[in-house]
Formats: sequence, C-alpha cells, structure tokens
Amino acid sequence: MSNQYPPPYGQNQDPYGQQPYGQQPYGQQPYGQQPYGGQNPYGVPTPNGQQQQGQPPLWAPWYGIPFPQAFLRFWKKYVRFDGRASKSEYWFWALWYVIGSVAVGIVGSAFGGLPFAHDWSSQLVRLWGLATFIGFIALTVRRLHDVNLSGYFALFFIIPPIGVLFSLIVGLIGTVPHGQQYDRPDRG
Repeated sequence: MSNQYPPPYGQNQDPYGQQPYGQQPYGQQPYGQQPYGGQNPYGVPTPNGQQQQGQPPLWAPWYGIPFPQAFLRFWKKYVRFDGRASKSEYWFWALWYVIGSVAVGIVGSAFGGLPFAHDWSSQLVRLWGLATFIGFIALTVRRLHDVNLSGYFALFFIIPPIGVLFSLIVGLIGTVPHGQQYDRPDRG
C-alpha cells in the first residue's frame, strides 16, 4: 500500500480500515432497500403454491404501509383484537380519522342552513366518531401487542388526560420482537 491518499483508482483499501463509499460492511442491505429481496417475509403461499407478493396477511402487521392502504386495512380488521399493528398503521389511521372528521364537519355545515337539518355538523361528527370507536380500540390493542404489552393497557383511555398521553407513547414506541407471541396465523 502506498502512502497516497486517496488510494489510486482501482484500489479499494483505506489505510484506516474504513469501507469505501458505497460498499456495505458485513453484507448489510443499503438503506431503503427491502431485506427480503422483494419476497414476502411471512411465507404465506398462494393457491398455486408460490409466495404471495404485496401486502401481508391480516394477522400480521404491515410495516411501512402506504397511506391509502391504512384506511382499507383499518376497516378490514375493524373488530380484530388479535394480532399486531405497526406504527405506520396506527399513525396513518390517526391521520385518516382527522381528515374524516374535518370532511364530515364541512359536509355537515354545508347542510346547516336548511330548516330540517339543524346542527348536522355536530351530529355527523358524532356519528363518524361512533362508527370508528370500536375499530380504534381494536387498532390500539393490536398496537399494544406489537410493543409486547397486553391489550388491557387500552383501558388507560378511560382516563382522559392519561389516555391522550398514553396514545402518543404507544404510537412512538418501536416494535418489540417478542410481540410476535400475539400473532395468530391460524385465524387468517
């Protein structure tokens, strides 16, 4: 090795033992690439015996779920208290809930001037909240499972100031590998 720095073209050795730029040490995946090579990590076979590509089964959490799919997945798993939910499922649904509340409020206020539609805005917002209430509890229980906590911790939502703080904490905690004990692949 010569004393030139940087090393001449074609030599990938650094006198300080560092990896050259662009190479990953120890076979690690570059940032932002899927570690499974595009394969489904859940190993769910399709009817023709091949690996299913795309979204994971309903019993499994979907890490990095796209925003539109979070809305659909919430309604598909509306009353499922088993399994786990990823951070992105949890926060994207919270954003969908806010968007839905604003939209329902706008639609309700548009009809507020009609004589037979007195106070539609608040009634529609209440109806939206009631329609999503059980699903949000189920989502919270699944999120608690992902951080390896019992679903009974969702009872903290009964206490208003603690419930809001608890919701933020549960949403910010990272996934715990031991949470896999709550997965139920037998339930589909």
